[in-house]
Amino acid sequence: MELSGHIWPGLLEMTMNAQVTGAAVAADQPLFDSPSVKQSDLHSTVQARHLDYIASHSFERPTLVVDLEAVSAQYRALARGLGRAKIHYAVKANPEAAILRRLVQLGAHFDAASRAEIEMCLEADATPAQISFGNTIKRPADIAFAHDLGITHFAADAREELDKLATHAPGAHVCLRLIVDNSAADWPLSRKFGCTPDKALKLMSYARDLGLQVEGLSFHVGSQTRAPEMWDGTLDQVAQLWQRAQSAGHALRLLNIGGGFPAQYDRAVMPPESYASEVMKRVQTRFADVAHIMAEPGRGLVAEAGAIAAEVLLVSKKHENDLHRWVYLDIGKFSGLAETMDEAIRYRITTARDHEPVGPCVLAGPSCDSADVLYEKQPVLLPLGLRAGDAVVIHACGAYTSTYATVGFNGFPPLDVIVI
Repeated sequence: MELSGHIWPGLLEMTMNAQVTGAAVAADQPLFDSPSVKQSDLHSTVQARHLDYIASHSFERPTLVVDLEAVSAQYRALARGLGRAKIHYAVKANPEAAILRRLVQLGAHFDAASRAEIEMCLEADATPAQISFGNTIKRPADIAFAHDLGITHFAADAREELDKLATHAPGAHVCLRLIVDNSAADWPLSRKFGCTPDKALKLMSYARDLGLQVEGLSFHVGSQTRAPEMWDGTLDQVAQLWQRAQSAGHALRLLNIGGGFPAQYDRAVMPPESYASEVMKRVQTRFADVAHIMAEPGRGLVAEAGAIAAEVLLVSKKHENDLHRWVYLDIGKFSGLAETMDEAIRYRITTARDHEPVGPCVLAGPSCDSADVLYEKQPVLLPLGLRAGDAVVIHACGAYTSTYATVGFNGFPPLDVIVI
């Protein structure tokens, strides 16, 4: 698919230079948000077909381009590393129909957070047996809908949620989600969801009394957990509860290790197979006798398979002696880059001027909302010659971009998506 619009001179050379050919640096080594950083300093198993596509096409507005072959390669790598752990793709990361269909073909299972995501999986030819309902906050009608389809696996972390399951999905298999103490992830996910170990033990007994089958425990170590050793403390906490539950007579048989598998943004991370293998070694040490293990990668499966083609709208200074320029793009927090909130996810940006000297700038989106500033606490290094009309490529955007785009705040349209 080709979109008419802005022609991007020099972009082919820029994106070709962004292809990955080298070995990884240490996982905790920061990389400057600068086009002067050589891509050979990074490691990725993802080829640059989506970058080639961006370089050879024009776009009227911000567009995410995702490569299905890259998604397949990441899935296979994670599957090899995870071994006996069954992959349940976190649909919320990117629910594009073509991606879901490809993952069905590859034998994936799916973690759905809503009725709509369940329906997307079914439309992609997934069976109910391949779908789990992993959100701990569900409408009663949606629970009944899933149960009537034949979906049997649900997550819960509260007494009232168990009541809903007992009423609308009698006999359901339940994983209790735990709160885990982990601050190492770039995007922690254990405040809104989960319950404490003591609470979980009480919920196990309560669920059993309701006729539900408590299959096991689930947790989320935190999105973008960049190194396998960051899992150690969390796994220790879960293992302690697992042993307490077994001693209390609960025959647990399923461990859901959730997501957390990282993508490469401004820091190098381990290749997916190696990372997953190292995580599984840690899981196996603590849970060798557990019958079933499942994992819910989202970001680590699709992020690096996509990039966003965008454009500079304005370069300005607030006063003459200002050290930092403000660079405004035609995409911002409300049109796909919501994960720049608190500058948690720092995307790598390249331009056709990457051979020029660089300097710091504040990066912002186009909307009339003062919160639409992407990077200010830690300014971004971009070419000093950057000006309105210049094309930019925002890398590793295959996850949590199109699904975070608004329906049209300020009249800016949702993010276009092309899957190749």
